[in-house]
Amino acid sequence: MAIELTYRRTSRLSMRIVKNGDVHVSAPFGMSKKEVEAFIIKHQEWIVETRKKVAERQELQAAFYNQLPLATKAQKTEAAEKTRALVVPLIERYAAVMGVRPSAISFKPMKSRWGVCNVKDHSIRFSTYLLLLPDWCVEHVVVHELCHLLEPSHNARFHALMDKYFPKWKEARRETRKRIKDESDKEEV
Repeated sequence: MAIELTYRRTSRLSMRIVKNGDVHVSAPFGMSKKEVEAFIIKHQEWIVETRKKVAERQELQAAFYNQLPLATKAQKTEAAEKTRALVVPLIERYAAVMGVRPSAISFKPMKSRWGVCNVKDHSIRFSTYLLLLPDWCVEHVVVHELCHLLEPSHNARFHALMDKYFPKWKEARRETRKRIKDESDKEEV
């Protein structure tokens, strides 16, 4: 376990555990190393517990994603084709209703996002790991990305569009997150 200390313009001392289990500490400019060390020692129990939680969450995520074998090029191609067969009819259905049209659609084994919309060129990329989700959750991701063609940010207008075109989006998002036990990989004190 490594401890990384960064001095910043902040009013308080904070600490977080990142993916690999390292401890990242942020301290206000001018704070002594002695004060920082005392803070770390005081929170030693929290560090141990949180590192354990982060490791458990990573194991759960690995188990989730490993359900879809993507070790070979053939497996990746097959997964992309299956994802295309699942997603394209949904895009056609919702794009017509919403009055949008993506310029390009692609598929890639992304673990950090279910979909990505490039609002500049109107292309959308979907994760092949969508195959691990229930169909209604996949539908939510498709509508979400298509809504970005109408509204780039996650503001009130975006949420109103989601409410209009996929009213049960909050439930779908909750179900998706539950499947992988939240994708956040850090804890903070």
